[in-house]
Amino acid sequence: MSGGLTLSQSHYVEKILRKFKAYDSPPANTLVDLDLHLVKNKGEPECQIEYSRIIGSLMYTMNCTRSDIAYTVNKLSRFTSNHSKDHWKGLIRVLRYLKYTSNYGLHYTRYPTVLEGYSDANRISDSKDTKSTSGYIFTIGGGAVSWKSSKQTCIARSIMESEFIALDKVGEEAEWLRNFLKDIPCWKKPVPEIMVNCDSQSAIGSAQSSMYNCKSRHIRRRHNTIRQLISSGIISIDYIKSKDNLADPLTKGLSRDRVYCLSREWY
Repeated sequence: MSGGLTLSQSHYVEKILRKFKAYDSPPANTLVDLDLHLVKNKGEPECQIEYSRIIGSLMYTMNCTRSDIAYTVNKLSRFTSNHSKDHWKGLIRVLRYLKYTSNYGLHYTRYPTVLEGYSDANRISDSKDTKSTSGYIFTIGGGAVSWKSSKQTCIARSIMESEFIALDKVGEEAEWLRNFLKDIPCWKKPVPEIMVNCDSQSAIGSAQSSMYNCKSRHIRRRHNTIRQLISSGIISIDYIKSKDNLADPLTKGLSRDRVYCLSREWY
């Protein structure tokens, strides 16, 4: 692509496809089968070492340039010691998806030079799961520079609380990134506050309120942290529709059309 800088791992993707004998597999245009529900295997795991090797290779790809596979790889990695044939199917599908999208890369242009963040949390759809998944992504110059998909460490009592926990994580990363930009000599000073986009109006309202009545200590602590970041001018929080939230693919499996639309903003 012209008029910018592109970072791609197409050669590495080809390498791991050949290494794990998936190069000749048919490509897949989506990451996951939306009807596939993964549960722990109570029997002996199949080819545990090979499973772990594939997860490790996918994590390297995910951390460097492929934020679009973060949610799926993060979920499959939870079953490294107790996976089944269904988990293997999911893992092979990720490899097939990488074959279909091997030319994807992070593309950066000169503008916009403003760092912007997106935060999201999923709704728990599995009755056996008690914790939501948080996701965030930061963009600058038209491309992603930081992203993460992770299972929350505490149980949220509502969707609003799970979104609030996600906001706490994105606020922590925003503060680190802002300090990083401050340390770059040629970066324009002062570094402005970082806009964080969230699709939960109730979570935004709670974050912007100085009074928050909550009996959960871990939520109160997060509220105080976010309030401090806002009052210090480090972040500001704005509402964005779910369909425009770039962090959405980091918290749930999406259809082909949704993956395509959102990945156009990343790559």
